[in-house]
Amino acid sequence: MESCFQVTETQIYLHVKALPGASKSQMLEVKAGRLRVKIAAPPEDGKANAELCAFLAKRFDCPKKAVSLYAGEKSRLKTIVLPLILKEKLENLLKDF
Repeated sequence: MESCFQVTETQIYLHVKALPGASKSQMLEVKAGRLRVKIAAPPEDGKANAELCAFLAKRFDCPKKAVSLYAGEKSRLKTIVLPLILKEKLENLLKDF
């Protein structure tokens, strides 16, 4: 399995390629070290970023405030910060990719 995240002592950095403007939000695959995610929001006024964080929080079954954008506010290539406690859920979710 190709890794799309880095783990530090306190948090996880998840590398994402966001594909905004989709009909529904969904995870696609891990490619080139990034998790490709379709986002059901337009890339304007931070709507896609907010939807991406909300979608990931729902997938990891955690509060929205636990998922935040670290880098890539105006780029499709983003880095999301997750709490370290979600490492096992993340690995389980990604094992099918």
